[in-house]
Amino acid sequence: MWRHIASNFLTFLVLLVFLLGGVILWGQNEYQAAGPLDEQICLRVERGTNMRAISRKLEAEGAVTNGSIFRIGVDYADKTSQLKAGSWLIPDGASMAEITDIITRGGASTCGTEVVYRIGVTTSEVQVRELDPATNRFVEKAEFTPGPEAEVPQTYTQVLEQADTRYRIAIAEGVTSWQIVDALQQVDVLEGGVDEVPPEGSLAPDSYEVRKGDTVASVIENMRDAQDRILAAAWENRAEDIPLDNPYEALILASIIEKETGVPTERGQVASVFTNRLRQGMRLQTDPTVIYGITNGEGVLGRGLRQSELRAETPYNTYVINGLPPTPIANPGRASIEAAVNPLDTDYIFFVAKTLDPRDGHLFAVTLDEHNENVAAYRRLEAERDNQ
Repeated sequence: MWRHIASNFLTFLVLLVFLLGGVILWGQNEYQAAGPLDEQICLRVERGTNMRAISRKLEAEGAVTNGSIFRIGVDYADKTSQLKAGSWLIPDGASMAEITDIITRGGASTCGTEVVYRIGVTTSEVQVRELDPATNRFVEKAEFTPGPEAEVPQTYTQVLEQADTRYRIAIAEGVTSWQIVDALQQVDVLEGGVDEVPPEGSLAPDSYEVRKGDTVASVIENMRDAQDRILAAAWENRAEDIPLDNPYEALILASIIEKETGVPTERGQVASVFTNRLRQGMRLQTDPTVIYGITNGEGVLGRGLRQSELRAETPYNTYVINGLPPTPIANPGRASIEAAVNPLDTDYIFFVAKTLDPRDGHLFAVTLDEHNENVAAYRRLEAERDNQ
């Protein structure tokens, strides 16, 4: 009898081991299999949250089929203690294993709230926006112009307290170094300041992700490093016959191109005009350089140029001086730098605005007679506007 009982017990143990192995295999498959999400979601992980709470949240969101299997899988992968606070974009169909990797990998949040500090040529603004997981597009939540008398939205104040808020500095092409420093010193999440304004043209217009507590000096250093790399690469790939002696002259010309046109497709044409003028020993005769000589890059002139200013002998008055001004007049972007060292091959010597809207670009001309006709057409548009 005891032999029969022992035999049955042994059979039961074998069956139990077999069933347990099947359950483990099933659990592993469930952990690795595609998940039930029909569309991606943004999962917010608060500081101090544990994996048990997150598994319940994922189960409630329909991101996992079984919270217990998820926790067991995370524990088996030895990642239970690696949960990272932040907002994480969970793609549709993500497996439990993929979700585990997303929420334990770390780094900057991949969804949720983002504050963008936009530094423009004429104005700056702060924008609070949030990623809509369904469309993968940002939705604006608040916007305001910074300054001592600014009405700061409560939404902005609230997101500054969130640990997972992301911050970005967006610099427009053609902004001066003084404008950048002035604006950065008003960014709430940055600390410190700078002793002096960086050289004009030395900062690369771009979008820079920053963290709360970063210094103004460190952000500016990143911008300078980026511009150095862009300029070096462009100069290395320059056309052989351009009338420029060194990278700094290319930077000066690029800044003039940047200020003369906001139409990306005509940078090469504008560059060709100035290149042809330099080759022929003609003066550049460009208003933005005169304006810089008046403002020193500290803000916007806000009015038209006077005839006396166009005749004044200053280092930046290209109606009076020959060749390039002594320094850049703004911080040019990559496209303008590349246009300066690789201009289009044209015979253009002149250009004038096509309409009263700068976004419409310019009319280019080879001869003075053709240019005068284009100028006359522009003057008629001005007269029609003034008579309305």
